[in-house]
Amino acid sequence: MKTAAKSLIVLIVLTILINSNIKGQNYAVDFYEHTFNFTADETITIKFDGDLNKEAVVSFYNEISKSNHQSIINSLLKYKADYKLNDWLYYQLIRKTAQQLSPKNINYNRYTLYKWFLMNKSGYDAKLAIGNNQLIFYVFNDEDIADIPFFMVDDKKYMCLNYHDFGRLFNKESVYIPVKINIPEATHSFSYKVTRLPDFKPEQYTEKQISFNYKQKPYHFKIKISSEIEGIFANYPVVDFATYFNIPLSRETYQSFIPILKDKLKKMSKKNGVDYLMRFTRYAFLYEDDEANYGKEKRLSPEQTLFTESSDCDDRAALFFYLVKEIYNLPMIAMLYPTHITMAVELEKPIGDVVIYQGKSYSVCEPTPQKQNLKIGQMAANLRNIPYQIVYAYAPSPIK
Repeated sequence: MKTAAKSLIVLIVLTILINSNIKGQNYAVDFYEHTFNFTADETITIKFDGDLNKEAVVSFYNEISKSNHQSIINSLLKYKADYKLNDWLYYQLIRKTAQQLSPKNINYNRYTLYKWFLMNKSGYDAKLAIGNNQLIFYVFNDEDIADIPFFMVDDKKYMCLNYHDFGRLFNKESVYIPVKINIPEATHSFSYKVTRLPDFKPEQYTEKQISFNYKQKPYHFKIKISSEIEGIFANYPVVDFATYFNIPLSRETYQSFIPILKDKLKKMSKKNGVDYLMRFTRYAFLYEDDEANYGKEKRLSPEQTLFTESSDCDDRAALFFYLVKEIYNLPMIAMLYPTHITMAVELEKPIGDVVIYQGKSYSVCEPTPQKQNLKIGQMAANLRNIPYQIVYAYAPSPIK
């Protein structure tokens, strides 16, 4: 046998022997329509079953930092880039990955530590705090979020990502003391903006019949809806209206609804089309306020409003905004009252009750059922003398 051939055989045998000593486990995580695959070797398996205190958390970090964790981080970030995941969806992927490494129901603190570690090593400025024998997980966020506990560190606001896991056992924020660990690469802020939804598997969709009458004529839609949308927004907070109003539909739901809706409106004037959309959002769904429905304030995305049987004024305002923007792309404003929100649209010719905002005239369009059958330009009688705020103004981008 030639020397070169012998050398090649020896190299192959050595490679096999070396690889056989590397113990790793392959994982496959179902993530909506796709699968996230990653490999974790034994060094990333870190125990955490003693007392919960600062020293134990620091020890966990020091140990896991020495592990072969970079391949997992690289896989996560590549998946994020490949499928254009926004931060909120990326965090859902982190949760599923941590669940594989350390199941939540077996060791909650260890599961939380893996989430925190993966977020930090992905570049996000995330922190832990301990109090009341609870491990609380925060992330730096500079957006206007209304209903999540937070704490301040060096004038930076950190929003709690896991308070819902504790329910009524969650204490005042002052009870939880941050654990100081310097992680140089953890500098990025986290955003709750959802500008793209994932694709769901075809079998995860069902058809929902939505009907309403417009000018004594019945209209019927068979819209594809996935219950997966509820999971995505299960713990989503009350975000600012600019963020909230710009949450889109998933691709399959969009394709089953918007083209058909456009076809039904193509022979109508813009005014009549906006009137149609106003009455669709007003009458195609049952009304129920959030307190009765969920026991708290909860803003549904447009797809959630299509999915659920009942919704309130916030939900309908967001759906109406989405439909008018998608079909006509008209300027709009959102008018927030102490107990209500409604919309106004800039039409070619203002109609009825006109709202002047920054020199432009907007016609009120009420997308929520009222005591009166309000037309475009008619404001509910009980709101006429009530002060309101313009909480969001939309202006279409100029056509280049």
